[in-house]
Amino acid sequence: SSGINAEYGQAARSGGVSVDKKYGGGGNQQKVVSKNTANLDRETEELKHEAVAKDFCGHLRDARTAKGWTQKDLSQRINEKPQIVQEYESGKAIPNNQIQSKMERALGVHLRGKDAGNALQPRGKKKDISSAFPIQGLWTCTCLFKPGAKVF
Repeated sequence: SSGINAEYGQAARSGGVSVDKKYGGGGNQQKVVSKNTANLDRETEELKHEAVAKDFCGHLRDARTAKGWTQKDLSQRINEKPQIVQEYESGKAIPNNQIQSKMERALGVHLRGKDAGNALQPRGKKKDISSAFPIQGLWTCTCLFKPGAKVF
């Protein structure tokens, strides 16, 4: 590597290489904080994450035990870690609507809202419209085609 430095030095002295110093280049300095320490000391607001409601925890535990599932069983059915289910049951989890919905669908029970603790209504299947059309198979048309012509 000393050969490379020697060649570089010789090229720089002869004017074959231009070296520009960039402002702030190579530095890894952080930006200055805009609030001063006196303002930070006067700030007394205590910030906390929102936690899961206690009634949610109770309904979750009741619904899971009614199905005879362990926390691990429920976590596998909703594709989450067992720790997530444990945090929700203990009330330490930060609420996530997606996870709560997966739990409700897996257990078949409303866990939040005014219907909490009640069974979910099964999603209706698409209506069978075959009864609306009693004629099965090919239809005959007498209006635009010759009488008795089959239209399919």
